[in-house]
Amino acid sequence: MSAVEIRGLRKSYGSFEAVRGIDLTVETGEVFALLGPNGAGKTTTVEILEGHRQRSAGDVSVLGHDPGRHERALKERMGIVLQQTGVDEYLTVREVVQMVAGYYPAPRDVDEVIGLAGLGEQRDQRVNKLSGGQKRRVDLAVALAGDPELLFLDEPTTGFDPSARRQAWETVRGLASLGKTIFLTTHFMDEAQALADRLAIMADGRIVATGTANELIGASTPSTHVHFRLVDGVEPPAGLGVHAAASAYELETTEPTRTLHELTAWALSAGVELHDLEVGRRSLEDVYLQLTADAESDAPAGAAS
Repeated sequence: MSAVEIRGLRKSYGSFEAVRGIDLTVETGEVFALLGPNGAGKTTTVEILEGHRQRSAGDVSVLGHDPGRHERALKERMGIVLQQTGVDEYLTVREVVQMVAGYYPAPRDVDEVIGLAGLGEQRDQRVNKLSGGQKRRVDLAVALAGDPELLFLDEPTTGFDPSARRQAWETVRGLASLGKTIFLTTHFMDEAQALADRLAIMADGRIVATGTANELIGASTPSTHVHFRLVDGVEPPAGLGVHAAASAYELETTEPTRTLHELTAWALSAGVELHDLEVGRRSLEDVYLQLTADAESDAPAGAAS
């Protein structure tokens, strides 16, 4: 059985339809990322899966249950890290986790949970004395307290510095290695690419692409990006599809070896330098921006994106 099954999901607020008939499957044991701009319908979709919001139409199954029924049997098997949460900040980290663990029939060991969340050194500190990133780790520890099969992480590294983000990634990878299913939303493309087995991009209430990061990147052509600068007064070669971009030039190609050969041969023969020459594959961010922009341009007049 898949961990999450969505078929024809819709959610309307009056005359506005925030989620417009989406289909998604999340397999047991995978890390799945849902990406999209603000207003795309991500949060509404996740809140329906968590049982916090009722759907207008469609079928939803989470661990074999309908989350709209608010069954205890489902809640005992899920963990949730919301964008904003509130715990008693005058308790210590251990007291908070121990209190939440007491709500579950088979909780994970409290000290083990604190260690998984990277708070071993802070276990006896009051929450109000922690940094913003450490408080976010408390949210993760609370979500892990019941030893959930399925974990919803809604932008879990917001407010983290680069080092803390990388540590959080290792925590997520560790949870995945334990067989946990993880449903992740994030605005960081590098985070999605580093963590997700598969991902979906959502825009204007619809799913516009689903697959692995490599599949989505490979599906968009041309796939190789070349960037360079020329000194003032020098024009780029014709015939290679070079276009101006800010104070530099760019081109995209499906034949990078041939294109680079022609570009550098032109530069050598013309006696000019290709300053800041960069060659790289299109990134997930490039694909994301293209797909969401296309979806917004295709949206009906007056629709929110």
